[in-house]
Amino acid sequence: MTQTVIPQLRITNAKRSRAFYIDGLGFTVDWEHQFEPGFPLFLQITRAGQTLFLTEHAGDCQVGGAVYLLIPDALACYADFASKGVVADQPPTPTPWDTIEFVLTDPDGNRLRFAQEQ
Repeated sequence: MTQTVIPQLRITNAKRSRAFYIDGLGFTVDWEHQFEPGFPLFLQITRAGQTLFLTEHAGDCQVGGAVYLLIPDALACYADFASKGVVADQPPTPTPWDTIEFVLTDPDGNRLRFAQEQ
């Protein structure tokens, strides 16, 4: 299935967010834009076919967003993140709606819920 919507999350410190998303979660930077040095950064990142926009522009959106990401193997993904020092708010847990889910919070308070359908 091709992703048809790209969630956009507000970040307040690109260096800190890059460390979390790139080093910790394994996303790669597809592209980035900055009008001039010192101006807010906007970047597109992708991991396992799932793309997010991260923006330092205050007018784009507010911190504290949430994204629900469907993944093929929640336990393996959780273990991969943990091996890179990423601490989950909630470990992989079966849900009444037949998924296994775990939750992370990025440095700006955006919540990322990773879910495996059973």
